[in-house]
Amino acid sequence: MTETPFVQYAVDGAVATLTLDSPHNRNALSRKLVTELFEGLTSAEADDAVRVILLRSADRVFCSGADLSEAATTPMEEGTRAIVELQRRIVASEKPVVVQLDGPVRAGGTGIVAAADVCIASEDAHFALTEVKLGVTPAIISLTILPKMSSRGAALTCLGGEKFTAAEAAAYGLVTEAVPADRVADRVAEVCASFATGHPQGLRETKKLLNREVLAGIEARGEGLALLSARLFGTDEAREAMMAFLSRGK
Repeated sequence: MTETPFVQYAVDGAVATLTLDSPHNRNALSRKLVTELFEGLTSAEADDAVRVILLRSADRVFCSGADLSEAATTPMEEGTRAIVELQRRIVASEKPVVVQLDGPVRAGGTGIVAAADVCIASEDAHFALTEVKLGVTPAIISLTILPKMSSRGAALTCLGGEKFTAAEAAAYGLVTEAVPADRVADRVAEVCASFATGHPQGLRETKKLLNREVLAGIEARGEGLALLSARLFGTDEAREAMMAFLSRGK
């Protein structure tokens, strides 16, 4: 029996679309989903006809972050390193990466949003960087969110850990635009069509120019932050904070 993919891959003209389709865990970044994202990115990057890569979700929730259910059988460092590498691959891709965000995103999913070149979000979407409430820190996603967000917006959201709206995310620089829910698909199509008119060399060199400092930061600090994240998640303090957080029904 063929295993159901967690990432659907399709090409339409110059746009390769990777659709996250793992609804049972709200598109958590499991080994299977991350592996299939890598495979999809590799296929899109190798296809000369593809000029733009689009990431979206089959359901309302874009991504709930790391798959903590795998922590019992997989070293935590493996998962944190995979999320760092996923961000690096998106930033380093020679083709523009666009995220279509129709609903909530959390934790590692926020790193994907920030790693992309453009994110068009529904006004119904919302975010929360809750790590501070769990006794940990947004270590690995800081590699992409901190270069994109204003310092004031990052302080407010990372230290408060509260939910914030797509409009606020746009004001902080985390997303490109927040538009009405019924306009998201059309606006994404407009952006992808515009990017598709670019010459491959122009797109490649412009992405290198725009993302040079972010990529250098990932390569310089990614391993250390992956280890920091894994260490904090393994502490007694974090386990107690997570239990308390979950018991409050958050």
